[in-house]
Amino acid sequence: MAEKKRINIPNKKAGFNYHTEESYNAGMVLTGPEVKSIRANNLNMGDAYCMFREDELFLVNMHISEFKQAGGFAVQNPLRERKLLLTKKEMGRLQHKAKNKGYSIFPIRLFENELGIFKMEIGIGQGKKQYDKRDDMKERDVKRELERYK
Repeated sequence: MAEKKRINIPNKKAGFNYHTEESYNAGMVLTGPEVKSIRANNLNMGDAYCMFREDELFLVNMHISEFKQAGGFAVQNPLRERKLLLTKKEMGRLQHKAKNKGYSIFPIRLFENELGIFKMEIGIGQGKKQYDKRDDMKERDVKRELERYK
């Protein structure tokens, strides 16, 4: 029997803009048409971030395109806030760390687990400065050059 292809969509801007200190796997509250759109790779999480609202964690600014074949299911808002599901212990740890100056909570990747449920890997860390980004690009270029001559 052919193995089903799992969805794994990375947030490329996360590694470029942030130093990741810790990462967590969180469940997401999604509607049916959103799941269908994600399976069709119709999402953008480049500008997405996470924020706390009354001790609950929400994913803000992740764009999931409207699923055209949804019919009259519901009016879909592509940028709606989506609730993330974590344990109380993880929430407390994240909330405590996020209160520190300069720390942000951001999505790293969206993936499908073995049971077919979508999970969001989120990270907490500090934003990179411009010179950090330049250093990373320089290291990547040097590594590429070394690989070329091997």
